[in-house]
Amino acid sequence: MIEVVVCTNRDGSNSKKIAENIVKKFAASNTDARLLELSSIDWSELNSNQYGEEARSKSMSDLIKRIDEASGLYMVVPEYNGSYPGVVKTFIDYWSYPKSFEKRPVCFLGLGGIFGGLRPVEHLQQVFGYRNAFVFPERVFLRDVWSIIDEAGEVKDPVLKDLINVQVKNFITFIKSLEDSKLHANSNNTLN
Repeated sequence: MIEVVVCTNRDGSNSKKIAENIVKKFAASNTDARLLELSSIDWSELNSNQYGEEARSKSMSDLIKRIDEASGLYMVVPEYNGSYPGVVKTFIDYWSYPKSFEKRPVCFLGLGGIFGGLRPVEHLQQVFGYRNAFVFPERVFLRDVWSIIDEAGEVKDPVLKDLINVQVKNFITFIKSLEDSKLHANSNNTLN
């Protein structure tokens, strides 16, 4: 199962609308994918000590289990204040190391204003690279996102739409290649 992560907890976000369309694109390719929403975490129950399972709320534990079992992570990342939203960093700080990261395939779609989410994607790539995830090199950036998507979050620009379709298709191939070679996080040939 590919987890399509909505990297914000903002109500009515463009990130969620786009992520919902990405899930549909995986389904059209006969690949299981589902939305993972940070808005489903009960942030009020979190312990200030992020390290260790005892600090996790039930909602946080459930999402981390999904991360740990995912065949891949497709991160839909908006730009907030020149980087990714702080809620993403908090979420990641609760993950299990090395299980959540090590050899986990990760793909990125950035969205924002003039730079199309370039900065938050590059910042997140550093985090995942540092933790030995397999970072898929094909990234997509949606510049001036407000003007290029419709109300349902579908990208209107045919070139960008094609880039997303190719990225989704190639990410599926990337995951399968890692699984076939037993390099994937969920294979028996890992440090986990």
